[in-house]
Amino acid sequence: MKIFAGVDLGGTNLRVGIVDVETGSVLASRTAPTLAREGPEAVMGRMAELIRAATSDTPAKAGRVEAVGIGVPGVLDLKQGLVLFLPNLPTTWPDVPLAATISAQVGLPVFLLNDVRAITLGEWKFGAGRGVDTMACFAVGTGIGGGLVINGKLHLGIGGTAGELGHQTIDINGPVCGCGNRGCLEVFASGPAIAAMGIKAVIQGLTTSIGKLVDYDLNKITPELICKAARQGDAVAKDIYDQAGTYLGVGVANVLVSVGPRKVVIAGGVAAAGDLLLEPVRRTIRERVTIMPVEKVEVVPAELDLNAGVLGSALWAAQNVGYTD
Repeated sequence: MKIFAGVDLGGTNLRVGIVDVETGSVLASRTAPTLAREGPEAVMGRMAELIRAATSDTPAKAGRVEAVGIGVPGVLDLKQGLVLFLPNLPTTWPDVPLAATISAQVGLPVFLLNDVRAITLGEWKFGAGRGVDTMACFAVGTGIGGGLVINGKLHLGIGGTAGELGHQTIDINGPVCGCGNRGCLEVFASGPAIAAMGIKAVIQGLTTSIGKLVDYDLNKITPELICKAARQGDAVAKDIYDQAGTYLGVGVANVLVSVGPRKVVIAGGVAAAGDLLLEPVRRTIRERVTIMPVEKVEVVPAELDLNAGVLGSALWAAQNVGYTD
């Protein structure tokens, strides 16, 4: 066995898994609330406690944990192990020495990776991307993250910034995105974009059950609620997912003609809508991609759910200490 710890630093929860990177088995796991409002030092202390606890839970016959990988939802300095910017956590964590801090507390080498790049790596090795040399991953949730595996290797680009597939421009005159650009894919197909379309439909008085399902409390309209309405046959709700899937399909089409992945994996909470989202993606790439064999590309849902980031982070740590399968 080759045993590594994988950590998923989420805005709501911390998740730690002790992983056999030869098989993808999670031998022990622990979770705890992130409580990010308490600040980086408190969160890092809690993370170290979870790593130690999960390590203690691991069967002795598995052997020792060799290193730790941490998936982080933001901009990183991979070489220095620094967090540069976490847009969705209080204080944004500027120049926080996450790798060095955790390493000092748990006595192991620590390696950082963007959280969606970690999901990408996990899905490619152990999940929906198994068996292909080139894969793209779109993680559709509060935002749209992404990652690329090219010729059997996670593609990082400059400073680990490659693979931000949600921030490709879809409409040069579109709405302002949180990243500062206009018309990013994220503003058209993310969870908040889908919810906003549902709210707009209710305000406009369209014939839909969306408002009735939440007793016309607009604050309760979510992508999951709209998905429920669509599955009950609501035409407006179906159209909302069709629109989001079409925009996502345009983003996927751009990646197909530039990278040529054999699989496109759709992860994240919004992907739970299944074919409501995936079918318009598949239709759109068939309509728009004409200069590569689109019929040889599979667009599939992710398989690993909450374990994807943990598995990918652990594998990233393994790769950084020289592990090869």
